[in-house]
Amino acid sequence: MNKSVNIISLGCAKNLVDSEILLGGLNKSELIITENPEDADTVIINTCGFLDMAREESVDTILQAAELKKTGKPSELVVMGCLSERYPEEIAAEIPEIDRIFGSNDHRQIVSFLTGKEYSKDDPLFYRSLMTPNHYAYIKIAEGCDNACSFCSIPIMRGLQKSRTISAIMDEAFRLVERGTKELLVIAQDSTSYGWDLDQKVYLSDLLRELNTVKDIEWIRVHYAHPAHLSQRIIDSISESEKVCNYLDMPVQHASDAILKSMKRGLNQKGIRDRIDRLRKSNPDIALRTTLIVGFPGETENDFKELYNFVEDVKFDRLGVFTYSEEEGTTAADLDDNIPVEVKNERKNKIIELQHDISLDRNESFIGKNLKVLVDQAENNIGVGRTEFDSPEIDNIVHIEGRVKKGEFVNVDIESANEYELIGKPLR
Repeated sequence: MNKSVNIISLGCAKNLVDSEILLGGLNKSELIITENPEDADTVIINTCGFLDMAREESVDTILQAAELKKTGKPSELVVMGCLSERYPEEIAAEIPEIDRIFGSNDHRQIVSFLTGKEYSKDDPLFYRSLMTPNHYAYIKIAEGCDNACSFCSIPIMRGLQKSRTISAIMDEAFRLVERGTKELLVIAQDSTSYGWDLDQKVYLSDLLRELNTVKDIEWIRVHYAHPAHLSQRIIDSISESEKVCNYLDMPVQHASDAILKSMKRGLNQKGIRDRIDRLRKSNPDIALRTTLIVGFPGETENDFKELYNFVEDVKFDRLGVFTYSEEEGTTAADLDDNIPVEVKNERKNKIIELQHDISLDRNESFIGKNLKVLVDQAENNIGVGRTEFDSPEIDNIVHIEGRVKKGEFVNVDIESANEYELIGKPLR
């Protein structure tokens, strides 16, 4: 009798792609996929090991599945992903209900474990099955990271950068188009250093220009651009490639020169401002998303004030902010984590409040305009979608009052706005 399997995918979009590759293998190997863990013979949890909150969520999810296993359904618990890459012995010792532990890229081994069959590395069995709606898909262009940011454990878990060839990425893009994908979200730990490690060196700009030729793809969205590696050739390719969205996710992490140096980010504030100025000069309508860390070891009130003033001045369109948490094995772990938790949270809240005002001003500037929107959800004459300035799950939405179709583009007249959404009606 065929096994039924449930996959729980935690963490970032890069983790989601790993889960989708595994799901592709499971779907083609005569295993039954179920959405409910209580109905599964085997539960597979793809864990995240980056930041305290993500680790806690991963451990809690494993414990819940282990508790469920005691009832007899599921009978098998498999753990994979970043947390299991980093702490396999600790997890096995603490949670004996786990049957097998695998790494992030052990898709073939996991399917072999579940089916008892052997598969070759390049078996087409492992073409992805999307866990997103078919109209958009993440496309991972590299694994791992060569950067030495002092706060980050990704290189410890995922290793050094391994870029995929342009031809391999294009093959995947064509397969995604055949399934109805209209928006490609380009992801890597550092997309701006893509291709440097290949035998025949290429650049992100080369890849974007190739992806721009894919018929039926309307939007290409770039995530995780390291500002120190944002070259003019990449900036030019964004402006010259008509399908590349006026959007860039560029985590700057901080704006104090002292903190940036301690973080080993490779640029000071002046360098970051230079990249932003060049981006906006080449792409006047570009929406910039960034990520910040507050409460880094040694962050003084003056350091935070520099960051606050920088955010107030630059006016990022979208912004996420985290409080610093120590990552074992990183060079920042040797520093004295001397900022009290309450101070970290206070600084985080100040940035969030500032960004609320910036986001509201930005959104209100769209009132009275007509925007192209990709519909992510549609039901009962109400739709939810996104403009080219917004990525799924993390950014703002457009609330559409009227009949629209999921997965279709529609022009929307924007009638009102708040900090998080635009509200309008489809153009008739």
